[in-house]
This record gives sequence, structure tokens and C-alpha cells, in this order.
Amino acid sequence: MASGVPLLLLVLCSLSVAEAQLRLYNLRASDLPSNLLGTTDGYVKVFCGSANLGKTSIRNNDANPWWEEEFTYFQAQENDVLKLEVHDSDVLFDDLVGVCQRQIKLGTHEHDCFLKKGGTLHYSYTLG
Repeated sequence: MASGVPLLLLVLCSLSVAEAQLRLYNLRASDLPSNLLGTTDGYVKVFCGSANLGKTSIRNNDANPWWEEEFTYFQAQENDVLKLEVHDSDVLFDDLVGVCQRQIKLGTHEHDCFLKKGGTLHYSYTLG
């Protein structure tokens, strides 16, 4: 039985090298655009690789929203693509304000992303 312990430790160590925990936090935007219906009702959809991690709450009529949600993904790997889609919630269909994509790296990082229809998305993540 003792001979199986080193093998188990080796397997666990190899898994921890291949996969790491991603934590996305401090999501906020500035200068989101206005339209005929008023100021953006913004929210963010979050993806890592092919995984859909969810979306934030909607911040109504706020050009400079801050979202409290944090997203955690335990199967992230370095160089996976983190994709953040900023949307404007509307009655009939939601408008895409812009998309931010970045290959994730080990460590803690802060980024600003300029959105296609105007405004900037700010966010932080830790991979480790």
C-alpha cells in the first residue's frame, strides 16, 4: 500500500501543473455609450476557453458600472483565452458593446480593454 502513495502524489502534482485556478474580479467599465433609449444597461458575459463561466448582474442606466461578481474556474490553463463580452440589456434583444479577449498568464494581472462601440472595460484576474 505504501508504494501507491508516491504514484498518487506524482499524479496529483502533474494535474496541478496542467490546470490552475482562474479568478476574475474587479470588473468595471467607464464611459459606456448612450443610445436613443438612454444610458447603457450593462452586463458582462465571461468565457474561458470553451467554458461559459456565467454573467454579471445588469447595471441599469450606468455609464460607469462596477460589478461585484467574481468568477472562478478550476480547469484553466495558461494561454487559454479569457473572453469578456459587454452587452447592453434591452427589451427585445441585447446589443453587444464590445468584446475583450486575452490569453491568460500565470500571476495576477490588471487590464483595460477598449470596446468597439465605446467605453472601456477594466478587470483583474489571477491564475495560479
